[in-house]
Amino acid sequence: MSMQTESAAPTNSIVTAPLVGAASFAPGDIVRHRMFDFRGVVFDIDPVFANTDEWYEAIPEEIRPSKQQPFYHLLAENGDSSYIAYVSQQNLIPDADGGPVDHPQIDAMFDGLDQGRYRVRAIHRH
Repeated sequence: MSMQTESAAPTNSIVTAPLVGAASFAPGDIVRHRMFDFRGVVFDIDPVFANTDEWYEAIPEEIRPSKQQPFYHLLAENGDSSYIAYVSQQNLIPDADGGPVDHPQIDAMFDGLDQGRYRVRAIHRH
């Protein structure tokens, strides 16, 4: 018995994206921005750029990162405030401080700090 499938996409189109395994950081890791003075905790990873073109084009061209790399969602902090940041892998480094990150959403996503890394909170999914 043969099965046929229908697809609206052309048969010769191939979408390529790096595997999430190419990511240097994982949820719970504390990282620091390579150029700007902020740090944060990774809470999600996009294998390639997945934000708007408007957001991307707002980055000055001379420092605009490639879209073909992992991008990280961070619960971020700087000296003035806490916020959510979206950062390319090339612009992140491990945080040498290892201390807690001051962000109001930490407790909703993580179960505490253990040896310089946050433990991801278990979430029930259906």
